[in-house]
Amino acid sequence: MLFKNATIYTMEQEPFVGDFKIDKGVFTQVGKNLTPDEGEDIQDLNGLYVFPGLVESHCHLGMEETAIRFEGDDVNEITDPITPNMRGIDGCNPMDETVELALKGGVTTVAAGPGSANVLGGTFFAYKTKGNCIDEMTIENPIAMKAAFGENPKRCYQGKKIDTRMQISALLRETLEKTKEYMEKKEAGKDVAYDQKLEAMIPVVKRELPLKCHAHRADDILTAIRIAKEENIKITLDHVTDARCILPQIKESGFPCICGPALTHKSKFELANMSFETPNELYKAGILFSIITDSPVIPQQYLSLSAALAAKAGLPEYEAIKAITINPAKILGLDNRVGSIKVGKDADFVVCTKNILDTQNEIKSVYVDGKKAA
Repeated sequence: MLFKNATIYTMEQEPFVGDFKIDKGVFTQVGKNLTPDEGEDIQDLNGLYVFPGLVESHCHLGMEETAIRFEGDDVNEITDPITPNMRGIDGCNPMDETVELALKGGVTTVAAGPGSANVLGGTFFAYKTKGNCIDEMTIENPIAMKAAFGENPKRCYQGKKIDTRMQISALLRETLEKTKEYMEKKEAGKDVAYDQKLEAMIPVVKRELPLKCHAHRADDILTAIRIAKEENIKITLDHVTDARCILPQIKESGFPCICGPALTHKSKFELANMSFETPNELYKAGILFSIITDSPVIPQQYLSLSAALAAKAGLPEYEAIKAITINPAKILGLDNRVGSIKVGKDADFVVCTKNILDTQNEIKSVYVDGKKAA
């Protein structure tokens, strides 16, 4: 199929008016004045805009269902602060309407997983928002291991297993060290009892899987960085509400930031410095970052609105679009498949009447893997 005469934001080069081809679910050509093959279906997009399918790098889409309480809430297993053996894919219902709304909003790929009640909450996975079987929709599982610092674990286990930030850090270090010992014994051929939790942590210790670190306050962000350096593990810094206070330290760490959500009430103390100005500060500091909704904290379909508000607060428009397309794809390690319009990548794209950040924009159609999905 050949699409012609659109204003194309490939996120690989400056926007231009041109054409692109798709075949067998991927982009096969991108350029100007492309010639149709014999019998090829041609779609004229004159006057319309095309963007890559949007990518959300941190959410719980499908795990907390709409218009229902406990029965449809599978985000947090608040029975033990150490549950790395939980798998987000097992708690996701892709037939909840929130997933369809995300798709209609142009969000075609999300990383979803457990919430921040536990010090170690379980694995995130990445999936496309078109389909009714999560196994078929999933494109990477696992993609990260959830960890949490600060107020949430303290609140959920107050008076039971956690009262201080010191205990959060101690539990995380203890689990990492136990995993190393367990792994070394297995590799040495020693008889060791199977431990599901430690098995789940082996990819983290081997640097095959990053810790996805929920951290709002500056001291919690720095603690996450400190432990990552001590234990020689990969992490992402998720939420980073106080990032503006410690930009040099974040930059020096080399760890990417997953920023937001900011379109919310300041519902707890660690959100006191929440601002749409933070993405621009991360950009000016040269830190790789993405913008998130943390759906359902903000409905997933408002990912582009969140980026638009960051642009209004000073982030350059093109950088705001990168923050919901190619940047999250890079942070998730999925940029070989999604996040931009490039030959060989999945043909996920959004056809719009205006810029994706324009609140008056109308999404005309959404394609996933080369097929019209919305």
